[in-house]
Amino acid sequence: MSTPPAAVDSGPALRRRVVVRGVVQGVGFRPYVHNLATSLCLTGHVTNTADGVVAEVEGAPAAVTHFCDRLAADAPPLARVDTVDHHDVPAAGDTGFAILASRSGGPARTLIPPDTATCAACLRELADPADRRHRHPFVNCTHCGPRFTIVTGVPYDRRQTTMGAFPMCEDCAREYADPADRRFHAQPVACPACGPRLRLLVRGARPDTAPEPVVGEDPVERARALLADGAVLAVKGLGGYHLACDATNQAAVALLRRRKARGDKPFALMARDVEAVEHLVRVGEEERALLTGAARPIVLLRRRGGGLAAGARPADAVAPGSPDLGVMLPYTPIHHLLLGLPGHLDGLPLLVMTSGNVSGEPIVTDDEDALERLARLADAWLAHDRPIHVPCDDSVVRVCDARPLVVRRARGHAPLPVDLPVPVRPALAVGGDLKNAFCLGEGGRAWLSAHIGDMDDLATQRGFERAVDHLSSITPVLPELLAADRHPGYRSAHWAERNAGDRPVVRVQHHHAHVASAMAENGYDGTRPVIGVAFDGTGYGDDGAVWGGEFLLADYDGFGRLGHLAYVPLPGGDAAVHRPYRMALAHLRAAGIDWSAGLPCVDACPEEERPVLARQLERQLNCVPTSSMGRLFDAVSSLVGVCHRSGYEAQAAVELEAAALTAPAWDVGVYEFALRPGTGPAADAVPLLADPAPVLAAIVAELRAQVPVPVIAARFHRAVVALVLRLCRAARARHGIDTVALTGGVFLNSVLSSGCSSALTADGFTVLRHHLVPPGDGGLALGQLVVAARIRTS
Repeated sequence: MSTPPAAVDSGPALRRRVVVRGVVQGVGFRPYVHNLATSLCLTGHVTNTADGVVAEVEGAPAAVTHFCDRLAADAPPLARVDTVDHHDVPAAGDTGFAILASRSGGPARTLIPPDTATCAACLRELADPADRRHRHPFVNCTHCGPRFTIVTGVPYDRRQTTMGAFPMCEDCAREYADPADRRFHAQPVACPACGPRLRLLVRGARPDTAPEPVVGEDPVERARALLADGAVLAVKGLGGYHLACDATNQAAVALLRRRKARGDKPFALMARDVEAVEHLVRVGEEERALLTGAARPIVLLRRRGGGLAAGARPADAVAPGSPDLGVMLPYTPIHHLLLGLPGHLDGLPLLVMTSGNVSGEPIVTDDEDALERLARLADAWLAHDRPIHVPCDDSVVRVCDARPLVVRRARGHAPLPVDLPVPVRPALAVGGDLKNAFCLGEGGRAWLSAHIGDMDDLATQRGFERAVDHLSSITPVLPELLAADRHPGYRSAHWAERNAGDRPVVRVQHHHAHVASAMAENGYDGTRPVIGVAFDGTGYGDDGAVWGGEFLLADYDGFGRLGHLAYVPLPGGDAAVHRPYRMALAHLRAAGIDWSAGLPCVDACPEEERPVLARQLERQLNCVPTSSMGRLFDAVSSLVGVCHRSGYEAQAAVELEAAALTAPAWDVGVYEFALRPGTGPAADAVPLLADPAPVLAAIVAELRAQVPVPVIAARFHRAVVALVLRLCRAARARHGIDTVALTGGVFLNSVLSSGCSSALTADGFTVLRHHLVPPGDGGLALGQLVVAARIRTS
């Protein structure tokens, strides 16, 4: 055992002031500093401030130096140290080391940690009948539990969280003050004697009566019995309410789907442990790490074929038509109690656990609001009296080519910032209207909000405003400008215009923002442009058309259009999105292919609608042109008979991908797009047009030849991969650029994303893909920020 530096250094005492910035509040950093300092025989103090953690240490010079060297290297597991600044100050002659009360004032420059899943030590206490926190639904410590969703201000301290209303009992106060205890200065610390209380309310005998509280029974035991009987339960979690039911009960799942007006959109599952789903889905090392990590997102896992292995099986209504099951593991003590504690398999192995809201509305967080807004959805409410200050949905992630691909960035990730490769002026980017998330940025850092939702709902717009206020209060950003999408009808952009005051509002083209987002999260400084492949469903183009199948030459300063899918009419706007057969018929007409009886999309279109649609396309009535790759996937999905009506976003494309996954591995057929120049004033500026007509003609011929649909679906995916490679090669030959950014919501399709990445990499390209923020509109604000607000250094 080495001798502490203080024991061998007899020189004059040295005092040093140390400021630590990063995720250093709410993670046990002050107790860590206290214990490190006392182990080195140093005196002084430590406190939380709006700037971070500030300490002054005094003692032998070698010990002070050793303290500064170890501060970041040995930090607590949930901490993220960005900087450690220190300088010498006059000695004060302290006689001990103290944790001082937090100091307010000044701009918020510290980082608040995300909510974290229950740690193993707390889980052992939860399951131990001899422990005073046995079955306590709110057990937590410095290494786990609520953080972001309960914070009301900084510096992070109990009084600035929603736990401030719960005074600690003597036992908790003793743990809180004990440097040897893992709850030393754990702000949400509580126990059954002093913590929040769980309660269960059950729907009255008649639909018009108020829910009645259950008295004299264990709320969790009664809740589990209700779930086992087929009830729908509203469960208050960290960032909002969930709606839960027994995932193995077909009638219960169908009831929840019907009440929530969910259509066929997949539900997420919560499983007791990984072993409870291994017979259902493929779980590799990367998926297992995501499932069991501190963030505990919903992980999209590929279904296994066959399905004969033993074990609990979800009802067919959980995720009809999806190639994946979305699975998460328990991340709060309440979840563990419902599903069954380790060694006590007395719960339910699989629960549907979906956001507590009516489809299209934001997640419910307030208890009274939950009783009102979920009255027609839930049979009972498992609630508690710890307020949720910040709504936060579950994050959704999939693994693609052994790397995470974020579908929705929320709980477990927000509000951690993204480091920027270029400095930006203080700015607020408001994102888009679908899957909205906004972004605050300054200098080399960007704070993305948690997932907000679709801005067509008034409640979501109000939630957006509250989220902007809250994130602004815990970051140092005072925006000098605002950034928004160029779409003239976006509610997010209108909000920016109304709230800008005398600050400029910079409008950023939708697909340019997508490409910039991929560049930023991959650390590209913008000194050289990239080839941006931006595929999505809808984005406002500079010519007024709906873009979405774009090949751009882009940096942060601007972009040029290298190529795009040839325009086809989008008949009826949203009507074509919700009824893919309309998109299929529009594509067939543009390709010069007859609407022959027997083609699935033709047969799916009601007979009386066909002549109306034909006249609409002929006269271009309410037919904005679109180059959308998302709409082409919809069209092909209907053309081959996979999906004719879409009940949720991208349903047709998701089910087409599912079909492609079942194609024989030996099939190597592929279709080919036609490339032709567009029209423009200068030959070298004319974008290439990718015409899908030959692809559609080949698909029709193979349908008539009775080629299996999975084979056609796989060949179509490969045709899109080949198109990406051809156009990127053409761009490289003309411009000398060999870096490609794959972005936009269509690249959530792992078959397409993996195929494009593999083909491009094999051909010598450097490929940028999304791993930190979603490729879809949930990552749009990051790109808006760096385009609109970066400081020019040239």
